[in-house]
Amino acid sequence: MPNAIELIVDGYVRLNNRRAPDDLSMQRRKLAVDLKGRAGFDFRTTVQQIAEDIVVIEAGLARLDGAGTS
Repeated sequence: MPNAIELIVDGYVRLNNRRAPDDLSMQRRKLAVDLKGRAGFDFRTTVQQIAEDIVVIEAGLARLDGAGTS
């Protein structure tokens, strides 16, 4: 079963909307940097999930790039 980010990115790809996944990717990257810079709590699991989200988003962006070149 696909997770939420997969469904969201798939929707943007079907709508041929590149800006939204770009924004999602940037937001996730900023969040990961912010969490990595915090002390006092172990954010490794959260940062790992964010990294997985970024992989899904980048795959969606690649699909959009591929659709634009055909």
